[in-house]
Amino acid sequence: MTAQVHYDVTDGIALIRISNPPVNALSQAVRQGLIDAFERADADDSVGAIVLAAEGKTFPAGADVREFGRPRAAPILSDVCTRIEACKKPVLAAIHGHALGGGFELALACHYRIALHDATMGLPEVNLGVLPGGGGTQRVPRIIGANAALDLMITGKPITADRAEELGLIEKVIHKNLDRAALASARNMIAQGTATRPTRDRSEGFADPVTFTEAVRSWRARVAGNFVPSVRRIVDCVEAALLLPFEAGVALERQCFDDCETGPEATALRHAFFAERRAAKVPELDGARVREVSSIGVVGAGTMGTGIAISCLDAGFPVTLVERDDDGLGRGVARIRDNYEKSVSKGRIEQATADDCMSRLHGTTDMARLSQVDLVIEAVFEDEAVKRDVFAQLDKVMRPGAILATNTSYLDIDALAATISRPQDVVGYHFFSPAHIMKLLEIVVGEKTHRDVVATGFALARKLRKVPVRAGVADGFIGNRILAAYRLAADFMLEDGASPARIDAAMRAYGFPVGPYQVLDMAGLDISWARRKRLAATRDPNDRYVAIGDRMCEEGWFGQKAGRGYYVHGHGLGPVENHDALAIVEDERRKKGITPRDFPVDEIQQRCLNAMVNEGARLLDEGIALRPSDIDVVMLYGYGFPRFRGGPMMAADQRGLLSVKNALASYQTEEPKFWAPSPLFDELIKNGRHFSDLNDD
Repeated sequence: MTAQVHYDVTDGIALIRISNPPVNALSQAVRQGLIDAFERADADDSVGAIVLAAEGKTFPAGADVREFGRPRAAPILSDVCTRIEACKKPVLAAIHGHALGGGFELALACHYRIALHDATMGLPEVNLGVLPGGGGTQRVPRIIGANAALDLMITGKPITADRAEELGLIEKVIHKNLDRAALASARNMIAQGTATRPTRDRSEGFADPVTFTEAVRSWRARVAGNFVPSVRRIVDCVEAALLLPFEAGVALERQCFDDCETGPEATALRHAFFAERRAAKVPELDGARVREVSSIGVVGAGTMGTGIAISCLDAGFPVTLVERDDDGLGRGVARIRDNYEKSVSKGRIEQATADDCMSRLHGTTDMARLSQVDLVIEAVFEDEAVKRDVFAQLDKVMRPGAILATNTSYLDIDALAATISRPQDVVGYHFFSPAHIMKLLEIVVGEKTHRDVVATGFALARKLRKVPVRAGVADGFIGNRILAAYRLAADFMLEDGASPARIDAAMRAYGFPVGPYQVLDMAGLDISWARRKRLAATRDPNDRYVAIGDRMCEEGWFGQKAGRGYYVHGHGLGPVENHDALAIVEDERRKKGITPRDFPVDEIQQRCLNAMVNEGARLLDEGIALRPSDIDVVMLYGYGFPRFRGGPMMAADQRGLLSVKNALASYQTEEPKFWAPSPLFDELIKNGRHFSDLNDD
């Protein structure tokens, strides 16, 4: 027995409890302790039934993350599950909290299962690029058939205890006193001589082999183009549950798990998992005090301001929404109300929840109404003069110690902070549109931002269910700096011979949901045009400048909102190339004497990726980003970078930094400054290091 597994016998019931806080992860010590405990219970003639439970807040919520990507020390989870299932006495799992991944597989190996009403269960291994490795792909289909089993494993979404009971994965939902209910059930088993019921011997899910096979065929077609191999292997394993003996199915599952775990996709997904958690560790948190935030003001009732207000309302905060006139305020409040009405109509929330959120919204045109709020988020138009005016008004009315956050995408926060009397209370909150849906929040730390303000921002992000990343002050911070480099690399190829549709298709093939020109059309070409005009005075005249976007904006082609951009929109059509835009492209080529050439898909992908990586390295050199993994988190959550590739810096590590640096150098004849490799490449390469080595420096 190990310290992580406790064993007690009362009234003929062996109670085996897992105790490995905080989430009872299935470490080697837990696995060995379970083997020892079940061996002991099976050999004890005084024991008539066994209850498996867990101390603390949850049933095992999965594997020990420290073992990810490393060889597992014996016993492995499938051996533990086999031993539990082989018990000669009935075994009951008492589930509370979250039984996920290996934790749920452990419960499935028990003969019977009950769960507390608020428990959740699931097999989310696909989110880490692997598949269930403790027999889950073989046991679940035996109970619930192929379709429900594949839905559970391929989506990776947990289910409620009620849904688990409905499917037959558990016997009963318990509404209180789970321990008492488990012991009572075990006593009844002893009294009634209840037989064991190994899940491996169940066959309800095989009752209709034709339906089972058709579900497998349907899911295989649905996931045929999925980039993550484990998704397709899950289908293979579930099919094997019907076709192969149990032991052979488990052996196939194990082989598939091992193959996927060492693949680049799983490596990248694990990197993304740890990167998100690492991003929450910033130097300002040491010794900081989180300021109390019980009320929030939002200035600006446009698309971004209302999205931010909804995020705050959803998190339970009272929100004072300020707009300069009644018409604008009315439109903003109506937009918020419409959001909640749609959520109710689609069954996402209850009417009572919507009513509660709206009751906490207070609209006004009077800035003085913000005098008592704890935090104000400024979300007005992206214009420095406009924001300076708002800052001046807020400086007069906000109480001492209240935080002033600006939702700017590009502007200099230090310059804005310097215009008021409280620069220490100013911070950047760069939300992403739509703000109530997108998870990323760049927290931009100014030169004089107090550490308490930074700590409060990270605490608030958690309440808003956002993923916070610290950024320093720079034009575009982290995300928009890299986005600008990505778009410029694409623009160079556009001018040199590629088409918007070809570039977009290549990046979709890489894994992005949409390509860069589709994104421009969706966001509005006028936004990036305004930035280019703002930076025109500081632009080096020797730099290569692509004027295609400017000329399109001069024609009023701002993208979807104008019905025309790089594509023609509307009339029920999908994206259709705008031939007038292509004519502008051809005209710009003629002006510059460019003979267009073909760009293979791989070259398009690598040029775009290398531009992102190089800009990321520059951000690290400048101290704008703390670590490479922070850059990856920003790109994953804010810009649609494919998660199975881990982010641009992770992708560069996997490709090889020398290869990336040499590619950048080869492009320099086209545009020396833009493509010049960051000095960080040489520093890392000569020391045999990767970007990942900087994450814990």
